[in-house]
Amino acid sequence: MTGQLIVDAHEDLAYNALVLGRDYSLSALETRRRESGSPFLAERDNTMLGWQEYQDGRICLVLSTLFAVPAPHASAITRVASYRDQGEAEAICLLELEIYRRIASDHPDKFRIVRTSANLAELLSTWQAPEKEAARAVGLVILMEGAECIRSPDDLEEWWELGVRAIGPAWRGNRFCGGTMEKGPLTREGRELLKDMEGLGFTLDLSHMDEEAALQSLDSYAGPIIASHSNAAALLPGDLGNRHLSDRVIRGLIDRNAVIGVVPYNKFLVAGWEKRDGRAKVSLDLLAAHIDHICQVAGDARHVGLGSDFDGGFGLESVPHELDSVADLQKLAPLLSSRGHSQSDIAAILGGNFLRFLGESLPAQLVG
Repeated sequence: MTGQLIVDAHEDLAYNALVLGRDYSLSALETRRRESGSPFLAERDNTMLGWQEYQDGRICLVLSTLFAVPAPHASAITRVASYRDQGEAEAICLLELEIYRRIASDHPDKFRIVRTSANLAELLSTWQAPEKEAARAVGLVILMEGAECIRSPDDLEEWWELGVRAIGPAWRGNRFCGGTMEKGPLTREGRELLKDMEGLGFTLDLSHMDEEAALQSLDSYAGPIIASHSNAAALLPGDLGNRHLSDRVIRGLIDRNAVIGVVPYNKFLVAGWEKRDGRAKVSLDLLAAHIDHICQVAGDARHVGLGSDFDGGFGLESVPHELDSVADLQKLAPLLSSRGHSQSDIAAILGGNFLRFLGESLPAQLVG
């Protein structure tokens, strides 16, 4: 294994295990073989993820989501993970949490849930050991994407005890705030949620939050903050949506010592791209440009990382042509070098920034 350690700040592993039956203890190539000819590939792309590819690409840790789809946005395939009310959302997220527990229990040599900074240090000690051919477990930090499964802020302590360490309040707009394609500020319930999240030590994920709500959160939330999977709006002229980060929000994140995970999704690299356009003309260097833009705004390389969102509604058919699996994120290194980034900066971007952030934001140990 060669290359820098990589942290991927956003993957919907349990959701895809639930919806598609994907087993990420297998290689991506084996999953593709098993799914060949499956009718759901007309809607969902081929996988980018698998344990062997994590090993090949030195993906040491993944922020792994709990995600449920609002019923109006569900398809025939995703309906199994869709919800009509908070109770249904809670049931789905609890089921996905059990999927993570089971994969870590069934494959302790391959996956390990990370709840504390001590867990993180132990995990990294195996990846940094000198035995170059040794297999290492991939760490899973649980991230809730969309907080509709939280019936009230009083439930937050239970989710913390269950192992959730980061929460993004919105996917689309909801009772907490505006979200992707649905604008709006923090609501009263949203402000209450953030207040109680802060008290317990949760990381707040601004990805998918509408800009007004994100700016309010940057002003009011004193706890740790990230944007797990978002690109720079300044590099996507013509995109009129609210999914990407304005430079104003980027500067706010930098001021809060946050880390931003950029997304190698062709729609987030070329405004207006559609799958029928093919991926031949979409280069990984476009992702390097988003990384470089955030570095230029920051004046350093300490606030950007990777949040691939692989298998989160897209995969092989919708990523830059240089990528065949998550392992190929290592190909960013020479592209960043050509843009003048030092080896230490590249190591920080690929994984070091999120590792530093998690080492500082995770609790030192479990209490009780």
